[in-house]
Amino acid sequence: MVSVSNLSTRSGPIRLGMVGGGQGAFIGGVHRIAARLDGDFVLVAGALSSDAERARASGAELGLDPERSYGSFEEMAAAEAGRADGIEAVAIVTPNHMHFPAAKAFLDAGIHVICDKPLTSNLADARTLAAAVERSGKLFVLTHNYTGYPMVRHAREMVAAGDLGDIRVVQAEYPQDWLTTRLEASGQKQAAWRTDPAKSGAGGATGDIGTHAYNLARFVTGLELDALSADLAAFVEGRPLDDNAHVMLRFKAKGGAPAAKGMLWASQVAPGNENALKLRVYGTKGGLEWQQEQPNHLWFTPFGQEKRLITRAGAGAGAAAGRVSRIPSGHPEGYLEGFATIYAEAARAIRAARAGAAPDAAVTYPSVTDGVEGVAFVEACVASSKNDAAWTRL
Repeated sequence: MVSVSNLSTRSGPIRLGMVGGGQGAFIGGVHRIAARLDGDFVLVAGALSSDAERARASGAELGLDPERSYGSFEEMAAAEAGRADGIEAVAIVTPNHMHFPAAKAFLDAGIHVICDKPLTSNLADARTLAAAVERSGKLFVLTHNYTGYPMVRHAREMVAAGDLGDIRVVQAEYPQDWLTTRLEASGQKQAAWRTDPAKSGAGGATGDIGTHAYNLARFVTGLELDALSADLAAFVEGRPLDDNAHVMLRFKAKGGAPAAKGMLWASQVAPGNENALKLRVYGTKGGLEWQQEQPNHLWFTPFGQEKRLITRAGAGAGAAAGRVSRIPSGHPEGYLEGFATIYAEAARAIRAARAGAAPDAAVTYPSVTDGVEGVAFVEACVASSKNDAAWTRL
């Protein structure tokens, strides 16, 4: 994670461009809402589809200036870098295989990047992109949006404060049911690219949602993975990528305590589950449980005491939750607001960069380093599963 100054001064909204996210896309709309929610960004340019005609039609629907609605990301990066009022940041919301070339083009053009997860479709590209970020000196923000939820921030604060003691057991799971049948054969766009190795990469459910569960576990606990043992399956006949993953985790020892152990389950063929991301963390002094579908609730059980409910804006919630909460207690705050928190953190980072400010610990967001680790996790899972679930290091 990267931390930067939480600047309160503003010099106008940040000029944002977008690659992907045009007609028929899901995640592009989510990014646009998130970018607008706190008034930090204004969308001024886009290359919204790989099809030039659809890209320009999508731009017209969003009210973009026709001169800044581009037929390709290459054209957009070159043109915007040459404008006095060019974009300061770009959101990459394409299928996985296009993250690398698009992000690199904008970094090379001197433009900050906000990129959807996973970072890239393969580890070689991920490492090359990390080098490009370092070389460019520009910000790179990865939208692992669940790290923006207030109670996830509070859970992280509690672990860091030692409220759970030494961490022993971490259990992360993310089951869905939407790919229980071969939906991709119907032409459904989201299913089609997510089950295509050429577009998704080596992992199916592992890359799509397993990376979210893994990132969440790492974010809250601060533990570093040592090795994993993965059993991946494609239960739906004809599907080339996994739709279910069981992964055993061994973390590195920390602070002289015995090494923690963990389990991760990711599935897109689990009927009855929609987006049931859940994290449980157990230590020598107590345990925590958080569920994405009830995001404003965090359960904490000190060992030998009663189970306690901590709510987003209620008694027990700390400063880490409070600084990313927007509305009063009792009102639900969830997916869109969590996404918007990542954009708000990116905005603070970009404004710090505008002012040449030195980084500090006020603002936290997933970085290119987290992205490289996520892709390494996917490839290690695939390698382990091919080797009969052999223990494999990242």
